[in-house]
Amino acid sequence: MKSVLISALVAAGLVASAPAFANKDLATKNGCMACHAVDKKLVGPSYQDVAKKYKAADADMLAAKVKTGGKGVWGQIPMPPNAKVSDADVKTLVTWILGGAK
Repeated sequence: MKSVLISALVAAGLVASAPAFANKDLATKNGCMACHAVDKKLVGPSYQDVAKKYKAADADMLAAKVKTGGKGVWGQIPMPPNAKVSDADVKTLVTWILGGAK
């Protein structure tokens, strides 16, 4: 319901772009919020810490890491691969994260 309302507002020109919670919903839908939070460490780093560590120029590299998973950059707890998340969703999520994920 929230996404439909946001889309209608964007289409009507009442807001310039979808608010960040639309991408938080996408992160929740894809299981990302089980290990990550916007502003605090859970199992993995907060999205705000990820944004500080990586720059927009690293978006493709970060998207590849989301898809394949990894271990060692943020400690010894591995991030499982997210191969089932669509490339479009990964790109949207990485853009949101690098933008400060609010």
